[in-house]
Amino acid sequence: MADSKYLYGLGRRKSATASARLFAGKGKVTINDKPAIEYFSDNKTHAGEILDPLALVNKQKDFDITILVKGGGIAGQVDAIKLAIAKALTVGFTDLRSTLKKAEFLKRDSREKERKKYGLRSARKREQFSKR
Repeated sequence: MADSKYLYGLGRRKSATASARLFAGKGKVTINDKPAIEYFSDNKTHAGEILDPLALVNKQKDFDITILVKGGGIAGQVDAIKLAIAKALTVGFTDLRSTLKKAEFLKRDSREKERKKYGLRSARKREQFSKR
């Protein structure tokens, strides 16, 4: 591990932003000062999915993780957290970068919601055309 106290990574997805700090520890995950399972309201799928980058490199029990996440919905937040954890791992362990990159954990999904245009109902939806 690096000489600093923790490893830091920032991840974004849709309108969600997550910053992750990985401390040496026993595998405790805290999101916005709540345990991960409580933050995702007992949804074990989401709570387990955020640890996928760690599971890939067999380091689930090596770090205590503190995550600060803002904006977006649950799905966007989960993807932002995964990206933040993967980036933090590459800061401390540069040899893991190729493994995480092959599994596409370091890829930022840039798709965002398209803005509404004036004169239309939504971004592209419009009134039905009438010829007469």
